[in-house]
Amino acid sequence: MLTEESCGYLSSALSSNPSHLRELDLSYNHPGNSGVKLLVDTFNNPNCTLDKLKYVDNEESHC
Repeated sequence: MLTEESCGYLSSALSSNPSHLRELDLSYNHPGNSGVKLLVDTFNNPNCTLDKLKYVDNEESHC
């Protein structure tokens, strides 16, 4: 599971390592607000080779 803390590691890897990875689906992970912002910023970085970044927040609230 991707957490807020691990987003920094993923961001660094996506920005600095040449990769053939074109799509990344992070649905149903819990990156937190700052993690999502970091990954969006990374996605917009010209060094990032991703064409598609998918994230679906599946937070459920229970009564």
